[in-house]
Amino acid sequence: MSTLEGKIGIVFGVANKRSIAWAIARAWAGAGARLVFTYQGERLRENVEELAGTFGPDTLILPCDVTQDDQIAAVFEAVRQKHGRLHLLLHSVAYAPREALEGRFLDTSREAFRVAHDVSAYSLVALARAAAPLMTEGGSIIAMSYYGAEKVVPHYNVMGVAKAALEACTRYLAHDLGPQQIRVNCISAGPVNTLAARGISGFLEMLKHYEQKAPLKRNVTPEELGATGLFLASDGAAAITGQVIYVDCGYQIMGM
Repeated sequence: MSTLEGKIGIVFGVANKRSIAWAIARAWAGAGARLVFTYQGERLRENVEELAGTFGPDTLILPCDVTQDDQIAAVFEAVRQKHGRLHLLLHSVAYAPREALEGRFLDTSREAFRVAHDVSAYSLVALARAAAPLMTEGGSIIAMSYYGAEKVVPHYNVMGVAKAALEACTRYLAHDLGPQQIRVNCISAGPVNTLAARGISGFLEMLKHYEQKAPLKRNVTPEELGATGLFLASDGAAAITGQVIYVDCGYQIMGM
């Protein structure tokens, strides 16, 4: 039997075929999970429908702005009606205004700070709260983080602070949801050339820097992140919760 046979998962954050969320979704589906996808706004709808459609015409694809509680509620009600339960949730959602990812962190506006934390961190809390009643057989919630949550990465700015909040939310959610056998973890990925990453000033230089400094002398691949997402979703990770798993070719261990 496949690793995730009979499991139902929902994926937040696919933008295109380069998305980390898509790599993890493919790994989950390849292991037997049935998936539900969401998209943020009409601009991304066609991309998500085209990709998700490869898993079959009955794949549920729903709009969801994670800053809107009514839309979140509608998504999980649709999942309840179609599948009746849920086992897996992937949170691969982050946003900060472009101007906040340039220049100095000191100059972050109050509004940019609010938006970054609402979309990138609080949304995990909101989604977990809505998902928990459907995870009656236990479950795995996975969020995507980055090293900028722990150390200063030039130009990552307010997103690094929001990712630090996301990682703290992961620990508190793991504590609250543990009695229901719902595990909550983060994958801290090395840089990947995604739509979101290209919005960070100096991103191409970051890729080169990782290749030079990481012990493995290369960057992580989407397939490797998919494999880690599959592991955290599986029974092999049944005793792992509240953790940040670094999948960055070892970069995180380096001091110089």
